[in-house]
Amino acid sequence: MQTSLLLKTRTQDKIISSELRALMDSIGTVKTMDKDSYLFHEGTDAHEIYIIKSGLVQVSKLTTDGKEMILRICKDKDIIGELTLFSNNPKYLLSSKVLESGEVLVIEKDLLEKTLITNNFLTFEFMKWTSNHMRKFQTKIRDLMLNGKKGALYSTLIRLSNSYGIKQNDGILIDLVLTNQELAKFFAASRESVNRMLVELRRLGVIKMDKSGRIKILNMDYLRQEIGCENCPIEVCNIN
Repeated sequence: MQTSLLLKTRTQDKIISSELRALMDSIGTVKTMDKDSYLFHEGTDAHEIYIIKSGLVQVSKLTTDGKEMILRICKDKDIIGELTLFSNNPKYLLSSKVLESGEVLVIEKDLLEKTLITNNFLTFEFMKWTSNHMRKFQTKIRDLMLNGKKGALYSTLIRLSNSYGIKQNDGILIDLVLTNQELAKFFAASRESVNRMLVELRRLGVIKMDKSGRIKILNMDYLRQEIGCENCPIEVCNIN
């Protein structure tokens, strides 16, 4: 009988204390979010931040040539829009599209700032958390710049496995269905190039696909060796 161990560690729960999360819960308002709607668009005025309670939200950015690059896939307890905090006339740096309907906690940015200012410890904690998100963004850009499209795909598969992976006897199943077009958007590639790279990985026995289209990584060491993986902590190497 095959046993499974869920790998998707709640990295944010480890970083954000129960006190900070309780504070944010106390000043927020729960709203529903519908599939294919947007919580915010890149370049618009930033008045709110969000905590996902249920559902899935894609956070993306447009490249200079107009392509959409997916930076995060956020699920329950993930925070988005937080990079606008403590800045003058803030604009959203990214866009957020709802992939699966659910609920979101909406927090007014100005109210959160005023509340945090009264507690230096929680302010420091929140700034540390946002700094960690910037580090994740920088490592993703590094992977793309240094390793090309193939390395970017390998890096994306590793990050997806850290966020949505289920450990099984023969490998790690990424418990998230993505089309090749959606996968390509994680590193601004074409669907055709992703098709070719996945076929090659299947030929080498590095991955396989299940009937629903989910990817199972059979040889994680191969992916890590090909990109010179530095074994970054899971708090940095994830897709959330």
